[in-house]
Amino acid sequence: MYGGTGVPCDENMDPVRPCIIWMDRRATEESRWVEVQIGLDRLFRITGNGFDPYFGFTKILWIKKHEPQNWARIKLFLPPNAYVIYKLTGEVAIDYSSAGNLGGIFDLKTRNWSEELMKDLGIPKTMMPARIVDARTVIGGLNRMFSEELGLPTGLPVLGGGIDCIVATLSAGVLEPNQHVAVIGTSINWGVVHEQFPTNRTLVTMPYIKDPLTKNYTYGGASTAGALPRWFRDNFAELEKEKEKQGAKSAYAALDDLAAEIKPGSEGLLVLPYFMGERSPIWDTNAQGTIFGLTLSHTKAHVYRAILEAVAYSLRHIMETSDAGVKSGDQCVLVGGVTKSKLWKQIFADVTGLTIVSPSRNIEAPLGDALLAGVGTGLLKDYSVIKEWVSFDDRSEPNERNYQLYSQYFAQYKNLYPVLANNMKALAELRKAVG
Repeated sequence: MYGGTGVPCDENMDPVRPCIIWMDRRATEESRWVEVQIGLDRLFRITGNGFDPYFGFTKILWIKKHEPQNWARIKLFLPPNAYVIYKLTGEVAIDYSSAGNLGGIFDLKTRNWSEELMKDLGIPKTMMPARIVDARTVIGGLNRMFSEELGLPTGLPVLGGGIDCIVATLSAGVLEPNQHVAVIGTSINWGVVHEQFPTNRTLVTMPYIKDPLTKNYTYGGASTAGALPRWFRDNFAELEKEKEKQGAKSAYAALDDLAAEIKPGSEGLLVLPYFMGERSPIWDTNAQGTIFGLTLSHTKAHVYRAILEAVAYSLRHIMETSDAGVKSGDQCVLVGGVTKSKLWKQIFADVTGLTIVSPSRNIEAPLGDALLAGVGTGLLKDYSVIKEWVSFDDRSEPNERNYQLYSQYFAQYKNLYPVLANNMKALAELRKAVG
C-alpha cells in the first residue's frame, strides 16, 4: 500500500503520530515552498516527479512545520508495509516502489535517496531506511511473538512487497513495457511500464515492481473513481439499498440498470469527478466536483450514468497526457471492482476507444503478492507463471459511433475545468475562511 508519509517512528520504533495518507491534501503550502526553493526543473531532473500534496515528502515537510514536537521525536519514516514487516521480523527495509513514490527525495537515476535534495529540503537522510530492496527480497524471518499469535512457523520468510497499484499491475500479467493497465478502486491508477527517464511532469514515476533497477512505472492517478458511485449510492439510493436488504439485486446493479436506459452522454450532463481535489493531470487541491448541464428533464439515472462517464473521461485524460499516448488498436487491462459492472466497462471502452480486457476472475494486488512470494522464496521459477494463472476472456469492444459522440463530450469535459478553476479556488478559500 502507499501510506503517504509512512509511519513516523521514534527511537523505540513506536508510532509518533498516524501516517498521513496519500489522499490527504494538507501540504499545499509546503508544495508551493518546494516550487520556490527547489524549482520544478531541478526536482524533475533528479526524481522524475513534480511536487504536489500527493507526494509523501511534502507531507513530511508539513509535519516538520506544523508539529515540531512530533518532528523532534521522529527517527524514521516507514511505509505501512515496511512497518508491518519490521513488527513481524525486527528488520528495517523499504522496497524501491515505495521509496520512489515518496517523490522529491528519491533519485530515480541512482535508485537511491537524493542527499542533495534531502539537505535542501531539511529532511535528514537518517529518517529514511538505509536498505532499499527488490520487492521479492526476503527481509527476514517471522519472529517468535507473531509466530505464536498467527499460528505460523517461526522463521517463515517475510518479503518486501510494494505499492498496491503496482503489485496489482503485476497481477494483471504485465511483465514487459508498453501495456496499458488501469486499476480502478476508490481512485484510478493507470500506468505503463517503460525503460526511459520520464518526460511528462504531470504524471508520477517510480521503479517497477519487476526489474526495479531498469524498469520504470509511470502512472496517472485520479483521486476519485469507485468512491463516486459509492457516494451516490450512499446518499441517493435509499430505495435500491432497501430492496437489496430484502434480497433483491445489489444497489449498484440496480443503479446500473437505470443508467443503461440513458443514452451515451447522459443527455448533455457532464460531471467533473474532482470530489477530493485532483491529482494528475491537473494537480489542483482546490478542484471540486461539478455536475454541469442539469435541467428539469434529468433524473437520478442521468446523474449516475454521468458519474460513470466522468471517471472514464478522467482515465482518457490521464492516458492522453502520457508519453505513451493512446493509439488505435490498443487495449487496456482493467482491474478492480469496476470489472463487476458490464455497463461501466462498456463506457470505458466507448470513451477511450480502446478494447477493454478484464481477467475472467477478479484479480488485485494479493495475486501479485503471491507471485512475489513464490519467486522470492524460490518456490516459483520466474514471473512468467502469472500468464498461466490469469486469463483475459472478458472483452468490451468500443462502439465507434459512441466513441465519436463521447469524443465531443470529452472535449467539453477538458474545457470545463479551466473555465471553473478560479471559481473552485475562490469557493475553497471561502469554505476555509468560514471553517
